Amino acid sequence: MDGGHERRLPRILVFSTNTISDPGIDLAGSRHLHYPASVSTISLPCSSGVRPGWILHALERGLDGVFIASDGEECAYLPDCAGRTSRVVSRAQELMAEKGIEPPRLRMAAVCSVCAEPFAKYMNEFAEALQRLGPKRLPVAGAA
Repeated sequence: MDGGHERRLPRILVFSTNTISDPGIDLAGSRHLHYPASVSTISLPCSSGVRPGWILHALERGLDGVFIASDGEECAYLPDCAGRTSRVVSRAQELMAEKGIEPPRLRMAAVCSVCAEPFAKYMNEFAEALQRLGPKRLPVAGAA
């Protein structure tokens, strides 16, 4: 309790990849590394497949932050995956700013198949940053 108010853990959605970041995230769990229990994951074949609209939808529906666990240079599908994923993040942050959602609510980092410690560190740091940002203030529909 903080001044009579319960401090809630930020809800974070992680877009991860089947063959690269999922094993690292699984390893963090099997090694019992500490990171917020409010982290959820959705697996995809390639991080560049995330769409800016998905990110906006998640944030508009109540999630506090979105993290893309990028394939980086290890992608089996595209040699320019990291660049493509970076462009997705940039476009999503532009759309977020247009809708009054703070762009720092979206982060991206490469997470490899053995990156258990870095993943846990990313989640803890992101959760702390989201708590500092405070609750999202979405515009009221129909307000001018």
